[in-house]
Amino acid sequence: MESYLSAQDFLEIYRKYKNLLYRIAFTYVKNNEDVEDILQEVFIRRLYKAPIFEDGEYEKRWLIKVTVNLCKNHVKSFWQRNKSNIDDLTEVLGIEYWDLDSEEKSVFSEVMSLPAKQRVVIYLHYYEGYSCKEIAEIMKSGESAVKMQLKKGRELLKKNMED
Repeated sequence: MESYLSAQDFLEIYRKYKNLLYRIAFTYVKNNEDVEDILQEVFIRRLYKAPIFEDGEYEKRWLIKVTVNLCKNHVKSFWQRNKSNIDDLTEVLGIEYWDLDSEEKSVFSEVMSLPAKQRVVIYLHYYEGYSCKEIAEIMKSGESAVKMQLKKGRELLKKNMED
């Protein structure tokens, strides 16, 4: 079932979610251009393929799920697997914009260096405030799997920060 959106409604949705979705996509692909391509596809799908949403939170979760799925597909692609150039995370994400102190920047850089599964779960949990249950729904996995990835991510962070 499709929902009709006016140009004004679509623009409002875009403005509301673009930064959140950008940050989530960047945790996967770590590249500005690829993130922009993914977000373009996310918003095209929102415009033409989205169901009718019960409320704003349901719409937000749907957009995050679509973003995560497109990112997973992108990372699995042949070109992406064989790519070796990764942009400087702090510059691309504009950490200065977030007004983080040096310790927070260091922690954030360590989070971004984690393997994809732990990186995204840690990001969604600590930076976006989602519960394990919500992350499991978004990523289409079990809550116990999310908890395990959080645990592994914390252990890796602790080990990396101690080194």
